[in-house]
Amino acid sequence: MSRSTRRGALAAATVALALTAAACSSSDSGSSDNPSASSSGSGSSAFQPQHKGGTLKLIAHAAAGTLDPQVNYTLQYWQLYQSMYDGLLSFKKVGGQESFTVVPDLAAAMPKVTNGGKTYTFTLRKGITFSNGKALTTDDVVASFQRIFKVSSPTAGTFYNGIVGADACIKKPASCTLSKGVIGDAKTNTVTINLTAADPEFPYKLAVPHASVVPKDSPTKDAGTKPLPSTGPYTAASYDPNRELKLVRNPHFKEWSRQASPQGYPDVIDYTFGQTVESEVTAVENGQADWMFDAPPTDRLGEMGTKYASQTHVNPLTAFWYATLNVNMAPFNNKLARQAINYAVDRAAVVRLYGGTNLASPACTVLPPGFPGHVDSCEYTKGGGTTWKAADLAKAKELVKKSGTAGQEVGIVVQDDDVNKSIGQYLQSLLTQLGYKAKLKPLSPNIQFTYIQNTKNKVQLALTSWYQDYPAASDFLNVLLSCASFHPGSDSSINISGFCDKGIDAKMHTALKTAQTDQKSADQQWGAVDQQIMAESPVVPLINPKLVDFTSKRVGNYQFSKQFYMLVGQLWVK
Repeated sequence: MSRSTRRGALAAATVALALTAAACSSSDSGSSDNPSASSSGSGSSAFQPQHKGGTLKLIAHAAAGTLDPQVNYTLQYWQLYQSMYDGLLSFKKVGGQESFTVVPDLAAAMPKVTNGGKTYTFTLRKGITFSNGKALTTDDVVASFQRIFKVSSPTAGTFYNGIVGADACIKKPASCTLSKGVIGDAKTNTVTINLTAADPEFPYKLAVPHASVVPKDSPTKDAGTKPLPSTGPYTAASYDPNRELKLVRNPHFKEWSRQASPQGYPDVIDYTFGQTVESEVTAVENGQADWMFDAPPTDRLGEMGTKYASQTHVNPLTAFWYATLNVNMAPFNNKLARQAINYAVDRAAVVRLYGGTNLASPACTVLPPGFPGHVDSCEYTKGGGTTWKAADLAKAKELVKKSGTAGQEVGIVVQDDDVNKSIGQYLQSLLTQLGYKAKLKPLSPNIQFTYIQNTKNKVQLALTSWYQDYPAASDFLNVLLSCASFHPGSDSSINISGFCDKGIDAKMHTALKTAQTDQKSADQQWGAVDQQIMAESPVVPLINPKLVDFTSKRVGNYQFSKQFYMLVGQLWVK
């Protein structure tokens, strides 16, 4: 996902958990081997009313910030938005590979595409009502696209900058109209979107939460803790980031598409915050909670892998954990210093801290293995090659010396859970070894992701992660490292390194254009861009993770979407 971190790692590898992985679900399977789980992983089978009802209890160490679907960029809440908000299109709410399929959602059918791929015409479904009782209209859709720019959504400049009029909206968000870009026609119940150029990824971009349709009178600023009305099966009744997020059934929801917006099973989804990860594991084991967001601590892994094997679900991910290096601040405004960190990091050590080789592998590139555009290449490993072998500390020390940056202070900002903090401590030790004065700054996950994006906070090095928004190379490279993604002074500047290379940016635009007619060639171009970015070293790829979901005994119908992960609203708790 996109979207900040899902700390699905475990703090250390255990043989017991590794052995159970085969018995647990994988992302190629829609449902788990839990005997109480559904035998169907498709998610498209008819609703089973006998499983409707009950309260699903979720727990996490911390909340994930704003609840605004057009602003929040964390997997923690995008996972919930699957059952709350809808766009014109949606990813299919199923398990396995089919979850990458885009289907019509608020639109009655896939759009009519004309004008050489630059014009999309949607006909809205009739009879859809927001959770506040107001009927969905074309005006709501138009206002929602304007709002993407007015609230400075993190992807306004990358996902939606191809809409006619978007340039003006990016320059002056408050006066955004998109008058020729997004046009509603109440008489025909249609919405037309005009692009400046054909974009084969546009359907994907319409299917993520930043393109959610909210009421036209929604505030034109981040709604924060005040829930916006939703169209999906659930709506937020209350939200206190220090305590709890409570979702209840949308009283006006009627299932219009089982593929796009299926009716949920629990009556209430209660998400509480503030517990330690130790207490989270105990709560799930005892049935006091049904699922935990955070990584279980080392001393609990053995019991999870043996006594609770049927409740432990392991899924490989197209994602990477990485360190950001601020290219606009000392010492990392010096390319040699940045390259030194890439050579120095022992990826195998980070894998061990994350959970071992069964739960992660060393990363050398921005694009994960098996992802469009990925090329097996590892510039920053001892001796070079296609895969990571070992750190080259001697080379790193040599580069630090050449850079003249030794002795400078470096702050390392991480999330304060056990796994992130342990990796941060390793990085602190490593930078000290290289001659820097390194200081660790742990922050709550509720604020760390927005904090590290804002240039006002002068973050030099941060530990973060990226989980795909959709299966395209641009979703990593263009979103994370393009000039358009860098917004100084904003909490929504996803290009955390502040990297902006005009030449590389031009090659990204060429790859995007090539994809309109030749996806294979475009992927090759993206692979080359990945290598060029790594040569500049604005980030340090660390690991490619797998995800572990730990659920209670009473949970059934576990389904894992490759796109948005566990389908929360489809779990049975009755």
